[in-house]
Amino acid sequence: MAQPFPPTEPYAHGLLDVGDGNQIYWETSGNPDGKAALCVHGGPGNGGRRGSRNMFDPEVFRIVLFDQRGCGESQPHASDRSISLDHNTTDRLIADIERLREHLGIERWLLYGGSWGSTLILAYAERYPERVSEVVIVGVTMTRPEETDWLYHGVGRLLPGPWETFRDVLPEADRSSNLVAAYNQLLNSPDEAVRVKAARAWCAWEDAVIAHEALGHPGAYSDKTDNALMAFVRICAHYFANDAWLEDGQLLRDAHRLAGIPAVLIHGRLDLGSPLKTAWELSKAWPDAELKVIDDSGHTGSPAMQDAALEAIARFGNSGQ
Repeated sequence: MAQPFPPTEPYAHGLLDVGDGNQIYWETSGNPDGKAALCVHGGPGNGGRRGSRNMFDPEVFRIVLFDQRGCGESQPHASDRSISLDHNTTDRLIADIERLREHLGIERWLLYGGSWGSTLILAYAERYPERVSEVVIVGVTMTRPEETDWLYHGVGRLLPGPWETFRDVLPEADRSSNLVAAYNQLLNSPDEAVRVKAARAWCAWEDAVIAHEALGHPGAYSDKTDNALMAFVRICAHYFANDAWLEDGQLLRDAHRLAGIPAVLIHGRLDLGSPLKTAWELSKAWPDAELKVIDDSGHTGSPAMQDAALEAIARFGNSGQ
């Protein structure tokens, strides 16, 4: 069984001004002259998990991590209700990644990430395919309306008790409408108690969806500091209430722009929140992508899923710059 690499510390880090009053945190570790790889975190609003760098051989890769707008160590932080999210959109995140690439003087890079990170990876790669050498995705999403509807409405058929608890935090008049849009309203309430209750209920629902993932990380969504939890939920609701500012089916429709980019798509068969169908459809539209289905894994992974990711990253590392 493959093992992650020992922890490494960044040799450079900073805050990059990306406009609109935002600065994104970035760091680089590993080999300054190695093959460039960018870790794209999920959420949206989860912050870059520093352990992601351990998936890469530090002698082979120049490993770049960053925190997307409003979360992690980026400034300002979305946990503060007074911070507007008007300038926190998919298009701006794509522009931020491209600005970071230019800032670091990188010609092309491997993109690694999952969940919301996979949506952002696909959106960036379809915009700038010439800047992407390879892609490794663990947990494929495209943030289509049908996917968001499934996660916050449809999968409730399998978890009726937790789903009713999630729904019933909303005022009665909003319980039969779009729950994500209604939560987005609560998370921007002037009443702090209302915001906190909504954020905790959101994460409790997310945790219910992954509770069966004994080989992964059950409870992962609520396991955050208060500020990190608030930023995560506020940004999630903001993006999902707006369909991530993507046309319905846009990323699948434009998958032809990924032609020539080798990729490995790794997805858990037990992923209730993001069913395998999305990864399957993308693999059909992207001939250069290999789909690996991990039978014992859900959304938060398993040792077999980690092995598959380590193998894919190592393979692309051996392919050179």
